[in-house]
Amino acid sequence: MGIFGRKSDDTDTTTSAPAAVNPDLAALTGDYTIDPAHTTLGFTARHAMVTNVKGKFLDFSGTLHLDGSDPAKSTASLDVTMQSIDTGSPDRDGHLKSADFFKTDEFPTMTFRSTSAEALGGDDYRITGDLEILGTTKPLTIDLEFNGAAKDPFGNERVGFEGKAEILRSEWGITWNATLETGGVLVSDKIKLNFDISAIKSA
Repeated sequence: MGIFGRKSDDTDTTTSAPAAVNPDLAALTGDYTIDPAHTTLGFTARHAMVTNVKGKFLDFSGTLHLDGSDPAKSTASLDVTMQSIDTGSPDRDGHLKSADFFKTDEFPTMTFRSTSAEALGGDDYRITGDLEILGTTKPLTIDLEFNGAAKDPFGNERVGFEGKAEILRSEWGITWNATLETGGVLVSDKIKLNFDISAIKSA
């Protein structure tokens, strides 16, 4: 189901049953630490109306609490160092760190704190929380797919999730832009977020 997907509107008023929980998830209940070496926090912005620019953050930390029996009790917390933004262009990265965009000297950290979670069925889940950028906090909903669990060669119990979301950067006060001679603007307001998360279970 997409980030902004809606349930079909029909005349069936029967109450839907809760999404079934995978019984294997019950064994995964516990606290986890996000592994930065095997996790990607990425984003995509439209540039000059014709192409996409992709970037990521290199320095971050986070934790998960998974409740496999009752996913609604699961939580997530993430802190991102804004100076670690990387789009493959030092000049562009410098502009993004400046007062035109993230003001990293004044606002060094972006945070996410979950407020609710739900199972959508199968391997699909949804988590909603508060995303703070530039001192402004707005709700963010992330669709997640559970990729599985495994014990690595070093004895770590790992879980993996892929996630996606979309935001309008202007809602967090990030409004800098430039008008193109051919019409349109240099940088899209809509930003696509993507997450590829590996987390290690606490001992």
